[in-house]
Amino acid sequence: MKKIITSSKAPEAIGPYSHANAYGNLIFTSGQLPICKKLGGVVEGGVVAQSRQSLENLKSVLEAGGGELQTVLKTTCYLTDIADFAEFNKVYQEYFGSDCPARSCFAVKDLPLGVKVEIEAIAFIK
Repeated sequence: MKKIITSSKAPEAIGPYSHANAYGNLIFTSGQLPICKKLGGVVEGGVVAQSRQSLENLKSVLEAGGGELQTVLKTTCYLTDIADFAEFNKVYQEYFGSDCPARSCFAVKDLPLGVKVEIEAIAFIK
């Protein structure tokens, strides 16, 4: 049975979707944007700050569903400028270390709210 996951630490969804869904022992997250719930908007500071905020939001959603960054099997990452790839990778590795999940990373034309990065994941529940 599908279970809807909502994190009180992550910003509200900006559309008709949930933070994540769990099915069996798997968690499927929606794309996490670099929106800071405390500040109420997109974080400033370029791709580094936005990558950190997206990953913090992803972490809180995973934890709300019984997972964590270490249980992530696959991520899909979207960047609006492929020139940000190296900086994004540095932040990504800070969060995942050397045991990184499988990943796809795409350059896209635009993302909601004009952000530079969006990250979604598939993880298992601990």
